[in-house]
Amino acid sequence: MARGIDAAGHRAALGCPSGATIAVLGTGVDVAYPVSHRALHERIAETGLVLSEELPGDRANGGSFPKRNRIIAALASVTIVCEAPERSGALITARYANDLGRTVAAVPGRIDSPQSQGSNRLLRDGACVIADVADALCLIHAAPPERAEPSFDDPDERAVWNALELGPADIDTLTARAHLAPRACLAAVTSLELRGAIDCALDGAIRRR
Repeated sequence: MARGIDAAGHRAALGCPSGATIAVLGTGVDVAYPVSHRALHERIAETGLVLSEELPGDRANGGSFPKRNRIIAALASVTIVCEAPERSGALITARYANDLGRTVAAVPGRIDSPQSQGSNRLLRDGACVIADVADALCLIHAAPPERAEPSFDDPDERAVWNALELGPADIDTLTARAHLAPRACLAAVTSLELRGAIDCALDGAIRRR
């Protein structure tokens, strides 16, 4: 229930229709930490699970968080470290997960960023690489959600969409694939991008979203 990725993960899980989440605390189960996450603490207590080894009313202390991290590692089949400096609680969790034979993964970070030194070291030492969402889903044996194909009232938009089934393309290649006039193709691309159906990258590549 910490600030940053922990809170973001809890909130995302709570926002799903069938989502559930567990907060493992270094305080008593009745003590929100940090205090600014009191509302999040209440939501998790109502619809998920708040878990702690500490006694009710116990406040945070330096040793309670490393001890808590072993419970997090035990509960999770996969531990993913998104960012961690050399001295980080996330690395303690990863070490516990390794000791328990669980899968450990990490998101690569810049090699000159102190905040990524610990997570990059995990990758150097054999952790699984998380390069995109599909990598994370694969580790927990979950299929990515199917995206509904957008509806098309305009035949030019349909032609562009079908042409992108072959993969990303620049505007000239896409115009040829879709068998459209350049102006019609550009208008269809603009409309599809505004609708969020396609992406136009800075290098000129156009691809389905």
